[in-house]
Amino acid sequence: MCAARSGRRADRDESGFTLVELLVALAIIGILLAVAVPSLLGFESRARVRAAEASLRAALAAVEAYHHDYATYDETSLTPAALRAYDQGLSPGIAVVSGSVGTYCIRSTQGGASVFKNGPGAPITTAACT
Repeated sequence: MCAARSGRRADRDESGFTLVELLVALAIIGILLAVAVPSLLGFESRARVRAAEASLRAALAAVEAYHHDYATYDETSLTPAALRAYDQGLSPGIAVVSGSVGTYCIRSTQGGASVFKNGPGAPITTAACT
C-alpha cells in the first residue's frame, strides 16, 4: 500500500517553482542590486575625478616649463594657449584660474568633475583655490 501511495503522489507532483521560492529569489536579487548600484555610481564619480587629476598632472610639466622660461606664473600670460606651446596634447579642460609671480591656481575639468592645484608644492584637491 505504501508503494501505491507514493505512486499517486508522484503523479500529482508538478515541476516548477512555488510562489514563495520566486519571492525569495526576487528578494535576493533586490538586495544584491541595492548593494551593487550605489557602488557602481560611486565608481563613475571617482573615475571622473581621477581623469581630471591625470589631466592636471600632465599640464603641470607645461606650467613648470613656462615658469622656467619666464620666471612668473602671471595669469595674463600663463594661459592654456601658452601652455599648449609646451604641450600640444594639453587637455581642453585645463584652465588657469589665477597666477602671480610665485604661485598659480590651475583647474582641470573632466566629465563634470573639477580638481585644482593651488601653486607649486600644493596637493591636487577638489576644493577650489583660495
